[in-house]
Amino acid sequence: MFRNNPLLLGGSLLLLAFLTAFTQSQAQDGKRDLYELKIYHLETAAQEKMVDDYLESAFIPAAHRAGVSNVGVFKPLASEADAGKKIYLLLPFKNSKEYFQFQGKLDKDQAYQAAGKSYIFAAHDQAPFVRLETSLLQAFTGSPRMATPNLTGPKSERVYELRSYEAATERLYRQKVKMFNSGEIDIFDKLNFNPVFYAETLAGANMPNLVYMTTFENKADRDAHWDAFRVDPDWEAMKDLEEYRNTVSKNDTRLLHPTEYSDF
Repeated sequence: MFRNNPLLLGGSLLLLAFLTAFTQSQAQDGKRDLYELKIYHLETAAQEKMVDDYLESAFIPAAHRAGVSNVGVFKPLASEADAGKKIYLLLPFKNSKEYFQFQGKLDKDQAYQAAGKSYIFAAHDQAPFVRLETSLLQAFTGSPRMATPNLTGPKSERVYELRSYEAATERLYRQKVKMFNSGEIDIFDKLNFNPVFYAETLAGANMPNLVYMTTFENKADRDAHWDAFRVDPDWEAMKDLEEYRNTVSKNDTRLLHPTEYSDF
């Protein structure tokens, strides 16, 4: 039957390719973190408060009960153009099983359902956000686990820098990932950029792109670190190598601060 039906034959080949890829990914499952990065797009102060209340009182406690620790919640600095219009939520998972089981655990958590009732059952004309943007990320091989930053200052002064490097082609994207794994991460570590994660985007709006987050005590500390990076001899030797040329077509940089209820 398959031999005489190109549609069924094509479908079976696609299924075989999917199962092969899934099996290969499962073989490495758990060796690198998965991250879910959510961005709540807001329009009003009332929406911001509703999302804040939900995350602080219902979602984060439930995430902890479900075994997900170090949940990060961030907002744009007051100087940013989108200040008051976005909330960033970062969820780390040790493997795909944790990720796929997470929502089911929330659905069964009665304390979560009660604490988050106003958000969960918000009316269609009183929605807590305008849109919800989600990306699924996988940690780099050179930095397979998330790290909480070693900062001592008040959260209100800290700067968490979220960068997305987009590439013109998939090959160039892979070269930029290689650049990080082959030395760029080492430079960030040497200069004490306090990274939280480096990750490849598996599903998201601006692919192909990688995403990473570094952290600083304050804005002046952030600027000083980047000044040191630009003149670092290891970076000077690496940045102009032929294999890494034209690997970034767009650098999207967001300066954020953690909320008081964020885990880090």
